[in-house]
Amino acid sequence: MAAAAASGGCGPGEAASGACARDGGARRGRGGAGGRRAGPGQAMGNVLGPAAPRAPRRGEPLGSPGSFDELHRQCKEVFPQQMEGVKLIVTKTLSSHFQVTHTVHMSTLGPSSYHFNATFVGDRQLGPTEAFPTLVGDMDNSSSLNAQVLHLVAERIRTKAVFQTHQAKFVTWQFDGEYRGDDCTATLTLGNPDLLGESVILVAHFLQSVTSRLVLGGEMVYHRRPGEEGAILTLAGKYTALKWVATLNVGYGGAHASYYHRANEQVSVPCVSPSPVCPCPPRRLTFPTPQVQVGVELEANTRLQDTTFAFGYQLNLPQANMVFRGLLDSNWSVGGVLEKKLPPLPVTLALGAFLNHWKNRFHCGFSVIVG
Repeated sequence: MAAAAASGGCGPGEAASGACARDGGARRGRGGAGGRRAGPGQAMGNVLGPAAPRAPRRGEPLGSPGSFDELHRQCKEVFPQQMEGVKLIVTKTLSSHFQVTHTVHMSTLGPSSYHFNATFVGDRQLGPTEAFPTLVGDMDNSSSLNAQVLHLVAERIRTKAVFQTHQAKFVTWQFDGEYRGDDCTATLTLGNPDLLGESVILVAHFLQSVTSRLVLGGEMVYHRRPGEEGAILTLAGKYTALKWVATLNVGYGGAHASYYHRANEQVSVPCVSPSPVCPCPPRRLTFPTPQVQVGVELEANTRLQDTTFAFGYQLNLPQANMVFRGLLDSNWSVGGVLEKKLPPLPVTLALGAFLNHWKNRFHCGFSVIVG
């Protein structure tokens, strides 16, 4: 292909096009004997001999690095969520676009509460968990509101607006704009802008896929209010292997490192001959085995001069429709949450208990999820 391109004056990517072949053939025909015109659609390489096979593409597609806020997501999902008191969650799907959720929480540490949540999902679906536009609203019994609006402005540009009130007072108003390229993500966040009070919080994120497994990026946080102004820079890196993910954030305020590992998969054993136990032809049998996932987090805060370490694990039991998550950290806290699904009913039961040995504090919780 290189020799053909050089003799005809075509680039490597043009040699396969019919227009370039006709041009090159004409030039060789005018240049002297031995030249012949290439037919329509005939490649330059066919004139001088068989074309060399195209070299395989090096490397794998880089892919999108995702959002900066989701760098530690896989590790955090392994840890159990704190539970206390009794909670009842009922979700009702009214249509393919609209669903509502009622949550009643009877707490032993604070006042009981009721939350009403409404979610609207549009027709533009980019993935199993991504659809636009999306409107989410949550209001409790004290009239505090938490609302989010997500919209897809263009194919690669997403916007999000967040509003939060405490009773009749605005607490948070935030606007996000995110650009997702083939191998990079850029996000700009504007938080609590107040032109009269001359205060604002500006956050910029950028992630770049260096290879198919390595992602590098950073975060810049700028805040301004009367008498105070400053900026904090944080660098981030994430490496994704076949069964594990390692992530590190390092900045002026400290460091945050996490490690996620998926321990095992389903086990396949051979069944070589029929028997009374297994009267089947020779084949391989696959048994659903407990799936174990572990996560480790290390956080260091330079301002508070404090460092914490946490170890969590998740055990999936497919045959029993159960999921168990456990926690152990450097604050002498242990805890666990057991979730049990009750098919064919759309009901999930969850039981959790947490104990802090250093503070001698224990609390437990029970929840019922319907829908």
